Amino acid sequence: MWGDTVRVDVLGVGFDNLTLEEAAEQGMELLHAEGTQYVVTPNPEIVEVCRENRAAREAVNGAALVLPDGIGVIKGAAVLGTPLKERVPGIEFAARLLEKMAAEGMALYLLGAKPGVAEIASERLRARYPGLRITGTHDGYFQEDAPVVEKIRQSGADAVFVCLGAPRQELWMAKNGEATGVRLLCGLGGSLDVFAGTVKRAPRFWCDHGLEWFYRLCREPQRLGRMMKLPLFLVHVWRESRKN
Repeated sequence: MWGDTVRVDVLGVGFDNLTLEEAAEQGMELLHAEGTQYVVTPNPEIVEVCRENRAAREAVNGAALVLPDGIGVIKGAAVLGTPLKERVPGIEFAARLLEKMAAEGMALYLLGAKPGVAEIASERLRARYPGLRITGTHDGYFQEDAPVVEKIRQSGADAVFVCLGAPRQELWMAKNGEATGVRLLCGLGGSLDVFAGTVKRAPRFWCDHGLEWFYRLCREPQRLGRMMKLPLFLVHVWRESRKN
């Protein structure tokens, strides 16, 4: 945990109670601090994984910043009587952090997605954020950690966007973060696909009304199995609120 603030517990996952801007500012503080830290952005699906997987829960709670990516987390915290300030989507946190990094000429490494996606994302991010240096990319289809860790270390990056999907990315950051030599790692799920333009975010209306999950389900029906964790999450929240 970064700083001395008390986290908001939602079914065993402790969330930092920050606005998007506050989260980006703390991300920059981490980039200027000594040592290596990492950021996670759990949604209800990841919270449910953490309930069943102790290693995943420890990796998530061991992050310097735990940001609520998902309207379900915001609703759940409110039901439990410990409301969070606002939803902090990982993609929006990343974009705000990139603005700040670019202003200081910081270096970024992109890790994850299918072969070729990180390279496309790299080109688009360079164009969108003049001043940002991208010192390397690697897809998410690797078996051995050590060669990837060494490439990141040699790149001289200040930060790494780790987009391997949950809970793989959280476990990877907890295990390998310090060895990469960077200051900050951010677990961002499918963000590289969005940055590359291979996946479109929901229109603003859907995002503003907490319906991005439904938009994605309509476009990707194969996500139904994963989406079923949302009602399960809400049931667990309700049971926890009754206990309390």
